[in-house]
Amino acid sequence: TTHHTNLNRQTQPDGKMSSSMDVDDTKAPTSEKKENEEEEEEKKGVNMMELAQTIHRLNVTGIDDVAKTELRSTILSELKNPFLFKTTFPDEVESAETASVIAKLEVENEAKKKELEESIATAREEAGDMEVLESSLKLAKFSFQSLSKDEALEAYRKVVELPKLSSGKKIDVLMERARVASFYGDTKLMAELVDTSTKMAGDWDRRNRLKVYEALGKILMRDVKAAAALLVDCIATFSCTEFCTFKDFVVYAMVSNLLYLPRTQLKEKIIDGPEILAIVNEIPVVSKLVNSLYDCDYKAYLHAMVEVESVLVADRFLQPHCGYIMRELHVLGYKQFLDSYKSVTLDSMAASFGVGVEFLDLQVSRFIAAGRLTAKIDKFGGIVETTRPDLKNSQYKDMIHKGDNLLNRIQKLARVVDL
Repeated sequence: TTHHTNLNRQTQPDGKMSSSMDVDDTKAPTSEKKENEEEEEEKKGVNMMELAQTIHRLNVTGIDDVAKTELRSTILSELKNPFLFKTTFPDEVESAETASVIAKLEVENEAKKKELEESIATAREEAGDMEVLESSLKLAKFSFQSLSKDEALEAYRKVVELPKLSSGKKIDVLMERARVASFYGDTKLMAELVDTSTKMAGDWDRRNRLKVYEALGKILMRDVKAAAALLVDCIATFSCTEFCTFKDFVVYAMVSNLLYLPRTQLKEKIIDGPEILAIVNEIPVVSKLVNSLYDCDYKAYLHAMVEVESVLVADRFLQPHCGYIMRELHVLGYKQFLDSYKSVTLDSMAASFGVGVEFLDLQVSRFIAAGRLTAKIDKFGGIVETTRPDLKNSQYKDMIHKGDNLLNRIQKLARVVDL
């Protein structure tokens, strides 16, 4: 969904109101009607972000023949995008029939692109800034759907550089450009565009939607903790349907916050959150994971982890970090269990998690060696002993360490000043 920006009115020193491209509420009713019709038309079109998820599943987990046929039809018949078809189905480009269809589409797209470029030139000569903006956006949207990645990014770059573009409209265009980058997996460019947008003065709705863009960018960069904080803030006010569905958004919020939220906040914001409860039946696997950990049902928790792995792999934002997330979920479960005991037998712990003693011994010993669990294993006695760190002692050591660093810096500075 493309969000059309309201144009701002500017008051001149003489008290009169001026209108330019920055002004939206001065548009004639016919113009508003036209925009509404265009927005409705876009809603009926292909959702590019959902298409990106389907292409990801095709490449990673595989999809059935019916879904594959629908995907081919979507790319060639609806989007009419030869570039995307070549990158998605490289093995099918060699057939004579497909090559003929692609060649025809390339000619048609070139003609359409030229027509849209001519409409921009005509608008510059015969109309105003608003008509130039509308024509430029049409070319950019067409480029995203039917042309290559570079052509789409270039078309949106030209829109951003238009004169007299309001900050709100510029943020909208930057977000659309960020979706192009995200669609083609360009994480670095997406992060740069989102960062640029967040530094601009946007209204509450745009800032709220940008939080979701920023959070998903953080997930891709494996900064899950920062992403979790952004996602939990947006649960009650989610409106970023152009980037991901609410169902997917809730999965991201639940998985990321499970790793970092304290139990009390997890219960309040995730488990009992009214927005999440409204769709929790649509994501039973993720719901089971969160609830079983909160209820200390560790056997169900490990079973849910096995099931949730397929959910992680099937998602283009979570799949690159599936191994990391699964490891953190294991640590989280073992840590919560051991926090309840001063010592516990390996047999009892293995029974609680529903795994073998040897498997548990191997996993727990690896996490202890890596410093992720504060415990030690008495192999002879078959006991796991927790070694809770002394908080005051650790704070004292931290203060001494920071004090030493500060003194070293002061001494270096003193030597520089003496010179």
